[in-house]
Amino acid sequence: MKPERLSTIFNLFFFAVAFQAIFLVRPLAAVEIEISHPSSQTDFAADAVRNAFASDSPNQESIQGNWRIRFVLDSNEHAIEPEGFRIQTTTIEEAKQVEIRAIDAAGLLYGGLEIAEVARTRGPEKIVDGIHNPYMAMRGTKFNIPLDVRSPSYTDVCDAAQNNIPEMWNFEFWKEYIDTLAHYRYNFVSLWNLHPFPSMVKVPEYPDVALDEVWRSKGPWDEHYSLSGRGFVTEKILADVEVINTMTINEKIDFWKRVMAYGKSRNVKFFVVTWNIFTYGADDHYGINDDPKNETTKDYFRQSVKQMFLTYPDLAGVGLTTGENMNGMDFQAKEDWAMATYGQGVLDAAKVDPNRKITFIHRQHMAKANDISRTFKPLTDQPNVDFIFSFKYAKAHVYSATKQYSHHAFVKDLGDLETIWTLRNDDIYYFRWGAPNFVREFIKNIPYDVSRGYYYGSDQWIWGREFLQRDADEPRQLEIDKHWMQWMLWGRLGFDPDLEREHLVGLVADRFGLDLLNASGLLDAWQNASMIYPTTTGFHWGSLDFQWYIEACQSTASYAQNKTGFHDVNRFISLPPHPNSGNQSIPDFVAGKDISDQTRTPMQVADQLDKYVRDAQKSLRDIPDSGENRERARTLVDIQIICHLGLYYADKIRGATEVALFRKSKAPDAQQKAIAHLTDAAEHFKAYADLAAEHHHKPLWTNRVGYVDWEKTYQYVLDDIRIAGQPPLEK
Repeated sequence: MKPERLSTIFNLFFFAVAFQAIFLVRPLAAVEIEISHPSSQTDFAADAVRNAFASDSPNQESIQGNWRIRFVLDSNEHAIEPEGFRIQTTTIEEAKQVEIRAIDAAGLLYGGLEIAEVARTRGPEKIVDGIHNPYMAMRGTKFNIPLDVRSPSYTDVCDAAQNNIPEMWNFEFWKEYIDTLAHYRYNFVSLWNLHPFPSMVKVPEYPDVALDEVWRSKGPWDEHYSLSGRGFVTEKILADVEVINTMTINEKIDFWKRVMAYGKSRNVKFFVVTWNIFTYGADDHYGINDDPKNETTKDYFRQSVKQMFLTYPDLAGVGLTTGENMNGMDFQAKEDWAMATYGQGVLDAAKVDPNRKITFIHRQHMAKANDISRTFKPLTDQPNVDFIFSFKYAKAHVYSATKQYSHHAFVKDLGDLETIWTLRNDDIYYFRWGAPNFVREFIKNIPYDVSRGYYYGSDQWIWGREFLQRDADEPRQLEIDKHWMQWMLWGRLGFDPDLEREHLVGLVADRFGLDLLNASGLLDAWQNASMIYPTTTGFHWGSLDFQWYIEACQSTASYAQNKTGFHDVNRFISLPPHPNSGNQSIPDFVAGKDISDQTRTPMQVADQLDKYVRDAQKSLRDIPDSGENRERARTLVDIQIICHLGLYYADKIRGATEVALFRKSKAPDAQQKAIAHLTDAAEHFKAYADLAAEHHHKPLWTNRVGYVDWEKTYQYVLDDIRIAGQPPLEK
């Protein structure tokens, strides 16, 4: 291209920015990009397209001829919804043209990322016409954020939080995190903290509450703390702290303004969600404490909520939970307190700027939806406030069954209001998971008519920067990059649950440097191995995070009904299945109760686990050596680790079932079968523990089930054999 032509193009760019009336043309060797209304979102998408056409992916067909990619904003596209887009392909003057049409910048962003992925993974000739509208309007992450030892999250008393406090104040972390969310099609982040205000805002009426610097405790820490968030800031915890950042409160405010503005540039909104009543960081100032009758505390919360919106122009909304630290209050007293504090604070902010849209999220956790809506009627009546509920849809374990059971009364109680669903993953922290068929079916089973969307995350984990991989690169990966398939699926399939398998295969091939055939085989293996998680937890249903953690076979000691927290064969006998898993309990099997043809016996569950392992290993046989692709190598190892875990649970279920049969019948052959199965289970667990420890750091300190140490757990695994009636193997 001639220099004067290039100069003209850039002149047109600046003219378009000013008047949004003409097209910007950015030519490359193989592709020209035209943008009708340039923005930070379209620039991001255009860069992705540009990189895709310049990539050397082995599965990308050779790009022939000239290509023109046009981003067109058109409010008259009535078939397109917010964030949706239309793709149209044509040939004009020997140039192949792909046009992305949308009614907003977010649609152009997602349309551009869509064609960039296709072009990079399979070649631009594979781009097809169609309209793509989001299935769920809100697709977010639940991020328990450890801001400071004085501003803890619900998850702070664990390794994941302590390792990630510095990252929460690292702008480069948030840039990568937000960019990745955009690629995965998430459009909001919910930051969850017990009491975030001292670390995020300076309230004029209570200025001394604001915290300078970022502190982290150097311990020593206890293994277990309250499950309700109490006692997270004590004299012992504060006795020895390190200052990991010297930011002033004004610098902190500037930091979060930048983070939220950057999120806006990628169509990622920010919400702040709290549990109540916690006053960490504010205690000893102005008489503030967690007494619900304290009028100063009420006013402090009201002013803090108002100031959050006045301080952060890009803050999309706030959310709250009533219940964790509201002892002695009845239902109505809790809701009255919440309305007098959070509700009034939002109303104050909404009236200051009537044109600003504010979303208010009320978790239905220990409260009733229709009664809540009556208490919060001033908010629901406020024109610029969007009041929605939040409900814990699958308790703490989405990886249990694709159909859930606890939401039906809540849905009937909603009336004309809508909800977002809390989707909790308190199952998978260590190993890379990827079962697209499970996620697809799960999302399609969520009640659609009352749904605004969902946020996905954990209460026992901080999805910040990973710290467990032994052969890690530096800087270490973000958790959502290490666990890319898992996180990508919950975002992409929330946008389009019918996303073609071919597209996912292309992404696997591109990331792991495989041809499409081998990528398909790896995805099959990943799908099968990953089903070990929901199959096991669907059979052995500890619904809350402290009641079951599958990667350790562990819970709190009280829930395990022993002194160790390990779920032994006795607990596998006594704990029933998930109500919608289609599994029969061990006691019902032993009692000979009738079941339907669709119900699986315990032995059939064990057989299914074995089949998943066989099918996964069969699919892996032809996958070539990883070579220099370390990410592929790590994923293949994790699949093998999960397979060992599946074999362990298969034989454990068989052994527990035979123990129960022996206790009823006293038949010696049942006891011998139990011992044989549990001996096999111990061998499988040893293989699991050895391979896992070879590639991942241990022990791990968690905030719900304590220390996870596979070597120590192996001793408890051997004790299962003793429970069956024989001395255990040599330890």
